[in-house]
Amino acid sequence: MSLVQYLAQKGVIEKKRAASLEYDIKISGKREEEALLEMRIVSEDFLFKLKSEKSNIPLKQVVPEEIPLEVLEMIPSESAKYYQMVPLAKKDNTLEVGMVYPEDLKTQEAISFLARQGKFNYKVFLITPSSFEKTIKQYKTLKKEVKKALEELETEMEQRPAVKRTEFERMAEEAPITKVVANILRHAAEGKASDIHIEPTRKDLRIRFRMDGILHSSLLLPLGIHPAVIARVKILANLKIDETRIPQDGRFSTKLEQRYIDFRVSTFPTTLGEKAVLRVLDPTEGIRTLEELGLEARNYETLKEAIKKPYGMILSTGPTGSGKTTTLYAIMHILNKEGVNAMTLEDPVEYFIEGVNQSQVKPEIGYTFASGLRHMLRQDPDIMMVGEIRDNETAELATHAALTGHLVLSTLHTNNSLGVVPRLLDLGVAPFLIPSSLALVLAQRLVRILCPDCKKKVRANSKIREMILSEMADVKNVKMPKSLEVYVPQGCRKCNSTGYSGRIGIFEVLEMTSELAEIILKEPSSAKIKEEAKRQGMTTMKQDGILKALDGVTSIEEVLRVSEEK
Repeated sequence: MSLVQYLAQKGVIEKKRAASLEYDIKISGKREEEALLEMRIVSEDFLFKLKSEKSNIPLKQVVPEEIPLEVLEMIPSESAKYYQMVPLAKKDNTLEVGMVYPEDLKTQEAISFLARQGKFNYKVFLITPSSFEKTIKQYKTLKKEVKKALEELETEMEQRPAVKRTEFERMAEEAPITKVVANILRHAAEGKASDIHIEPTRKDLRIRFRMDGILHSSLLLPLGIHPAVIARVKILANLKIDETRIPQDGRFSTKLEQRYIDFRVSTFPTTLGEKAVLRVLDPTEGIRTLEELGLEARNYETLKEAIKKPYGMILSTGPTGSGKTTTLYAIMHILNKEGVNAMTLEDPVEYFIEGVNQSQVKPEIGYTFASGLRHMLRQDPDIMMVGEIRDNETAELATHAALTGHLVLSTLHTNNSLGVVPRLLDLGVAPFLIPSSLALVLAQRLVRILCPDCKKKVRANSKIREMILSEMADVKNVKMPKSLEVYVPQGCRKCNSTGYSGRIGIFEVLEMTSELAEIILKEPSSAKIKEEAKRQGMTTMKQDGILKALDGVTSIEEVLRVSEEK
């Protein structure tokens, strides 16, 4: 049955008129939908609603601006235009594809081929022609802007066929390359990416954005412009353009849509050329509170009591990118008052805090954490924040500072809170100094937050239920319900079909007690420290994550993914 006949069956047009309409459409050589819309017999929305009923293919409402770049890349723009189909969202390994003419056999063959090549499944939805046109324009965002700049660059290079290294340095200051880099920076900031990776491969220059802790490929550029792009980034960060043999670090600030965004730059020599990673820091987001970071219940109360003390050492621990420094900033913000001298040593300074004396170390000129800490002690500080304890000298100086009336905040690289004492001993801190200097250890990881608009509550299966009950058996003041329900990600427009939006911390807090002090002096093993942590009623990171999962903040899968990295 044709669409015209279906309209007649539904009483939208008279049956007598249907025959003449079919004839007119046939001799016009146009598709039924196209001709009917041109004749203004029905509205586009109504026509495609009826087409959806007739074909039994769901009609999808599309918000093009909310389709992630990595999803758009799954169908090349040329194929999308030719077959009038666009990718809409990706859930697990299934791509949702919107088609104007899903009945077209060539279109079906094309998506089947792309699915085999990309090794993904697909689900077809019907979309209106206007939705298709709006979505096609999304291909013209980052890619189109960069392509236009590249075309300008190609024109210039045709006029100067023999391009030398020094010529790239000049090109880095000219319009085409500055546009390429500016577009990359703007799209990263607008997409709330935390990092930008600019990395050469054997064939292309790959641009990747890290969003909610996961790296996504966003753009592939010609390999030939790699030196110019890196040179432009170096110019912005005031780095040595001609030095490509060793890593360099720097930072710069740029105005994007009425706000200034800071970018922390790190370059690194690889066998294929220099790679650059830019950390995106948005000062307008401000320093978050401890509650916003995810500290609650016992963890929150224990930390609050520790920072009330006039001296001692509070150590935040976890792998790179787990939010340690952000937590220290939140603590420093609480402690920063008119009557105290608060000072920091950082590498680098990520956020500026009004009223705090912040300093960035420069190891290349001998200004290290250890030497900086020694000079800081002569500045009459009350509160000291040291970016990281990574060597014997810094560890000993921080310990002695905590013993001599200073509150010291710092980070340490260990897997969990139980590993801090053994790590301090490895760094050469005398066992008898640790109980008097160490006040509290805070270990953390970051988990993705479930999208509040599409998360779904489900009954936990037997395996998950057994794991939860086993993990939570010894947690004080927590009673597990008989029927365990958890939340799972679904994916919607607001979260770009990922099911997640933002990140939050899961924590464990170990405090210094007389029992822990005795263990450190007699037998400082991880097993003994674990027994003491259990006696204290410490909630482990995994347990804290499970509690957040039961509250619908995150998913069990996300908690297991992050906590089992330990």
